[in-house]
Amino acid sequence: MPLYHDLADRTAKLIADGVLRPGDRLPSVRQTCRAHGISPVTVTQAYYLLESRGLVDARPKSGYFVRARLGQRLPEPEMSRPVGHSTALEVSDFIFQILESVKDPAVVPLGSSFPSPYLFPLDKLGRCLAAAARKLDPLATVTDLPPGNEELRRQLSLRYLAQGADVPPQEIVITSGAMEGLNLCLQAVTRPGDLIAIESPTFYAGLQASERLGLKVIEIPSHPREGVSLVALEDALRHHPIKACLFMLNFANPTGALVAGEGKKALLALLRRYEVPLIEDDVYAELYFGPERPLCSKAEDRDGLVMHVSSFSKCLAPGYRVGWVAGGRYAGRIQRQKLSTSLATTIPVQIALADYLKQGGYENHLRRLRQTLARQEVAFVELVERYFPPATRLARPGGGYFLWLELPAPTDALRLHQQALEQGISIAPGPIFSAKREFQRCIRLNFGHLEPARLETAVETLARLVAG
Repeated sequence: MPLYHDLADRTAKLIADGVLRPGDRLPSVRQTCRAHGISPVTVTQAYYLLESRGLVDARPKSGYFVRARLGQRLPEPEMSRPVGHSTALEVSDFIFQILESVKDPAVVPLGSSFPSPYLFPLDKLGRCLAAAARKLDPLATVTDLPPGNEELRRQLSLRYLAQGADVPPQEIVITSGAMEGLNLCLQAVTRPGDLIAIESPTFYAGLQASERLGLKVIEIPSHPREGVSLVALEDALRHHPIKACLFMLNFANPTGALVAGEGKKALLALLRRYEVPLIEDDVYAELYFGPERPLCSKAEDRDGLVMHVSSFSKCLAPGYRVGWVAGGRYAGRIQRQKLSTSLATTIPVQIALADYLKQGGYENHLRRLRQTLARQEVAFVELVERYFPPATRLARPGGGYFLWLELPAPTDALRLHQQALEQGISIAPGPIFSAKREFQRCIRLNFGHLEPARLETAVETLARLVAG
């Protein structure tokens, strides 16, 4: 565990035990450095983490103070315990039925997979797209076929470089969103009937892709804060012919879990030992609440085993459907799969995004977006803790825009989903995040929307339904 996580956890325990009370000032950065023999950066990161969890407030020129909590402090869920045998998938019809409910604009979209569209610079992107359409070079209709627009891939390569990862543009394949990227990666390293490892719970898109390709999955236990269990993964690799691992290491959907830097390094070392590739779905990494971006797995990928999949859909342009894969040793296979399936991603959109990145406004947008989502998370957690029953368990993320709740028995998440829809509220019930439809008492809620009064009414209504 990183030092700043350890300091943050110890401070959080002092708050939970009542040693530090609402309104108390935390020791200054300098005092904490002297007391613990650690660096100012470590202390600052710990205090940022506590702030992102809603436990402390930063006051300009005054320091950090314990925050007054409006409700109870809910405990987090425990490590998942999926059944260890492999599973043939039959989930798509079930998932489509659930997801159809989030399309109605009259419904409060707590079950949505996207934050509010008003968080994105759509006007600026629109101007870039209009300019790209006007100035489109006819040759681009040929030259920007897979692996994709050269300038966009160069800009992405520069962003990898800033994270300590040497990913040349020729390794990057532009895709029609991260979903296509996941499919291409799976096709590059598996055949129908093969077995892949996924975390439990997991994002349903990975389940759908695996089902479509005729794959079997083995679910690996994961912790809602620390992510996939390396002990359980190693046991699975030892006893099963796993062809690939499909994981979210940064702010996983649905739990928000983060595999920290040392955990990522240990995971990659384990996969190197077994020569098993990692398909990393990494669409939330830019949405961190702390002072720095999580470690990029490609920075530790010495053998080209990591297929890093991301997109602009969650942090910049949801409707543009542009993603990419940094494919490592599998980049050539992925490019051929792209050519033989969808051929190309819309070329004017690629050019527009490349132009937007070149203009240099992306970092400013991301900074504002992260700040907004961090504030939304604190406010939403306060609502959950104020209204939901005390036996509720709550996973607090360090980034992204999802909360994972484990509700008290005998709650049935699917029944709650139907009851909530009748009240004009959508939720994402736990069983859609499991190959075996587990997590019957769990739900995922989206806090990335901007209507406080409407959200409070929805949370209060949900809590009343849970309480019966």
